[in-house]
Amino acid sequence: MKEKNSLTEGPILRSLLSIALPVIFANFLYMAYQLTDTFWVGRLGAAAVAAVSISFPVIFLVVSLGGGLSIAGTILVAQYKGKNDRKAVDYITAQTLLTVFTVSAVLAAVGYFCSPFFVKLLGPEEKVLTDAAAYMKISFAGIIFMFTFMVFQSLMRGAGNVKTPIYIILGTVLLNLFIDPLFIFGWGFVPGLGVAGAAVATIITQGISAAVGFSIMLRGKHQIRLHLKDLKPDLPLIKKMVRLGMPASIEQSTVALGMNLMIFLVAGFGTPALAAYGIGHRIMGFVIIPTLGLSMATSTLVGQNIGAGKVKRAEEIVRFTSLSGFVILTLIGIVIFLSAAKLSAVFIPGETETIKTSALFIRIMALTFGFIGIQHVLNGAFIGSGNTLTSMVLSIVSLWVLRFPFAYLLAHPFNLKETGIWLAFPVTNILTAAITMAWFSRGTWKKRKITEEIRLITETTSETMVEEGISP
Repeated sequence: MKEKNSLTEGPILRSLLSIALPVIFANFLYMAYQLTDTFWVGRLGAAAVAAVSISFPVIFLVVSLGGGLSIAGTILVAQYKGKNDRKAVDYITAQTLLTVFTVSAVLAAVGYFCSPFFVKLLGPEEKVLTDAAAYMKISFAGIIFMFTFMVFQSLMRGAGNVKTPIYIILGTVLLNLFIDPLFIFGWGFVPGLGVAGAAVATIITQGISAAVGFSIMLRGKHQIRLHLKDLKPDLPLIKKMVRLGMPASIEQSTVALGMNLMIFLVAGFGTPALAAYGIGHRIMGFVIIPTLGLSMATSTLVGQNIGAGKVKRAEEIVRFTSLSGFVILTLIGIVIFLSAAKLSAVFIPGETETIKTSALFIRIMALTFGFIGIQHVLNGAFIGSGNTLTSMVLSIVSLWVLRFPFAYLLAHPFNLKETGIWLAFPVTNILTAAITMAWFSRGTWKKRKITEEIRLITETTSETMVEEGISP
């Protein structure tokens, strides 16, 4: 008897909310985690905020190189969950974890030793360079923990379990509230490490979350069970996962590289502009959380429904979530537009020039947030259906064909300086949304079924279960 799956039947709104609301809450917790860092580091001054701001895109770039593998695992888990194939889900979990852990160990080593070079390459002022290098180096040392929990959360979401990771994230956020200022400013026998202290606090909380997530998968009480014997490398399957995940890795890498180039442009206009850019990006990240939740929910729902053969239902889900994303982000954008200066002042009190520049950046972007909502939701549909190549191409177009060229032209030839960079964001938001909608309307995304293309997974899984004596 097949297990009943609430995500492939019943009211769409109920299915959507069951995934989206916990994901949105989890993302708010993640953002609260990052904002806590920005809040406390901001007490050290604009240079300290700039150091964290310039480090994040580099860290994101390295992480994104392996992030596509966790996305591949999510897609496969979602579609096999839709087919009610628990054995394949568990086997994919083990292979995804093994692959991502290996990749993350290599990336951590490269990032740790190359951090000073990365920072110098971006060309910040001398007072920013030292802190940025220290923050980045420590962050890379703990990247394995970040990857482990990222895989755990992605696989759980693919299986439809989004609540369990939330409890872990909530615990780490609460812990971070206490240990962030402890390591930044010091207290008692704990020395104040300044900007580097924020990175130390992050490693501690990430290590705890990774350990808890790994333990949960071993117990197997929450949709997915990790069998240690399945951690033996299955090279044919890993190659197929790499092919599926590579476009997603390239997409994330191009996003990260684009962020670094934008940082490079902004850094040329001084530390206040760089700090303003970092604050504006943090606020924008907080604002679009609802749409990211809708995007991730759309990815899971589309994957499971296509896996179950319910393509029509998948289409209806995408239409509903796209409209919801546009409306929600537009309303939030209006509120943010009206309160931009007050929000900026929260993060860097007393820095009048930085607050003014940051508020301008936020106001210029805010009224086009709705178009970001459309783009993210449709991107979730492409990923959930296994069309990671489409998602990659659209991302490259957005950053490399539109945003960066517009930013450079407006900032330099048109001599608008940092304001020209700010103006590139709303232009890109609108144009990218239009291109994404046009591509989506072609309908090619719904013709691909990963579970049919990767028959070897089922065959390999069955053989493995028989060999291990755990086949029914």
